[in-house]
Amino acid sequence: MKVKRAVILAAGLGTRFFPIAKSVDKEMLPIIDKPCIQYLVEEAVQSGIKEIIFIINSPDSLIKKYFTGSKRLHQVLLKKNKKDISLQIKKIEKIAKFIFVIQKKPLGDGHAILCAKQYIKHEPFAALFGDDLYHYKIPPLKQLLQKFNKTGSPVIALKKIDKKDSNKYGMAKLGQNNMVQQLVEKPAPKKAPSDLAITGKYIITPELFNDLQNSKPEKKDKELRLIDGLKTFLKHSEIYGMEIKGQRFDTGDKLEYIKAVINFGLKSRQFGKEIKKYIAALDF
Repeated sequence: MKVKRAVILAAGLGTRFFPIAKSVDKEMLPIIDKPCIQYLVEEAVQSGIKEIIFIINSPDSLIKKYFTGSKRLHQVLLKKNKKDISLQIKKIEKIAKFIFVIQKKPLGDGHAILCAKQYIKHEPFAALFGDDLYHYKIPPLKQLLQKFNKTGSPVIALKKIDKKDSNKYGMAKLGQNNMVQQLVEKPAPKKAPSDLAITGKYIITPELFNDLQNSKPEKKDKELRLIDGLKTFLKHSEIYGMEIKGQRFDTGDKLEYIKAVINFGLKSRQFGKEIKKYIAALDF
């Protein structure tokens, strides 16, 4: 079946970005003139997705405000002869069909996926974490979809890392034909099954909902993890892993966010040359 919808998980508190994330969704922090989350929406649309389901933590979320049309704003812009800006904003508002679902409590990414169930019904869907950004030639989601279209089974995005950082990621071990053999959540380096880390992009089939509902939340924080549902799913069905081509940035991390701003800035047609000149002239 064709993947028609993408679920973007953006309901986290963003504690790594406090204090600014206390009042601004970390996914709304800008890279040049666009918020991080817009890059994910564009990635989904470039991959053929027409419907985006945002999982947010409040009806007052800036994410909802950003992607929702505002007649008053457009009227003000037109009165001030800012038609070009009005058209630019309308393009964002109409780039896809948007649905906003509120996760009332921080109960984990697995619970966030379950919040979207009523809109997914019985079809496969993409799941994207709101702070997982790539600079790419081929959209990462499109890369996953190409694999899914061949197998019909769930596909998870992977990236090679230094094993010493395995305790920050879910880790995967692959077998023949890139079929997942094992999934481990944040193992110590010595217990990591490989150097392949799970990143925040997935193609998921609806059968996973049952496995998530039957999984138990973590005892420590009572949060239901997506990886727990995937581990249960793996006991009865196939999951594939795929190393994504492109440069990845975890924009929920302060240093990684700064790297993303620099990277996208240097590659910008509008600002790239001037930024290179500025960096070259700096006295280190």
